[in-house]
Amino acid sequence: MTFSDDEIERYARHLVLAELGGPGQQRLKAARVGLVGLGGVGSPAALYLAAAGAGTLRLIDDDTVALSNLQRQIAFDAADIGRPKVEAGAEALTALNPHVRTERRADRLTAANAAGLIADCDVIIDGTDDFPTRHAVNAACVAAGIPLVSGALGRWSGQVGVFSGSPCYRCLVPAAPPEAETCARAGVVGALAGVVGAMAALETIKLITGAGAPLAGRLLIYDGLAGAARTVVVVADPDCPVCSGN
Repeated sequence: MTFSDDEIERYARHLVLAELGGPGQQRLKAARVGLVGLGGVGSPAALYLAAAGAGTLRLIDDDTVALSNLQRQIAFDAADIGRPKVEAGAEALTALNPHVRTERRADRLTAANAAGLIADCDVIIDGTDDFPTRHAVNAACVAAGIPLVSGALGRWSGQVGVFSGSPCYRCLVPAAPPEAETCARAGVVGALAGVVGAMAALETIKLITGAGAPLAGRLLIYDGLAGAARTVVVVADPDCPVCSGN
């Protein structure tokens, strides 16, 4: 796989990295990443992946752009209000990097259609904020053997984890909390979405290129108010209905 002169200059800062270089950039160009949700996490993650030269980005979201989204969902602007997120997002990504291909899936992911929506992807990023969708994405990724990068945020804190096989996301969150908070209900500081989305993109780049040590089986928790982060190990649940084999 060769690069054009434009790509060589565009990715120059990647190409000089010992951990990435030409081979890593080629892996990025050949990769297909699925983004479930173009919200607070998915929006900045998609922009950074497009800038990095990820070959194909599959955008999965059935929502339209609202004015309240613009505080944190930086792939959109005021002219996009009312438009499908997959359409507005695809245009923004193409404008940023015309070498990146986009696949638009204006569907709400469910347990019934998840396998089809994520098929043929190398990595999936889940940035949704409801647990039925998160569990459906996780189950489909485990079944298909696709690594899952999970990003979540609320108020002033966020978390990013990588799940590949066992332990899976269901081991971390066996069931939806009775009163799960959403950004709409609890609020979220906009810049936090950029932090978590960028970390999700970084973990995806590491998974694709083989650089460094991804957060596999670990969860990075970031406290924006305290300016502190910690990493915890996710333990596999021997009775997990998704990844235990029982």
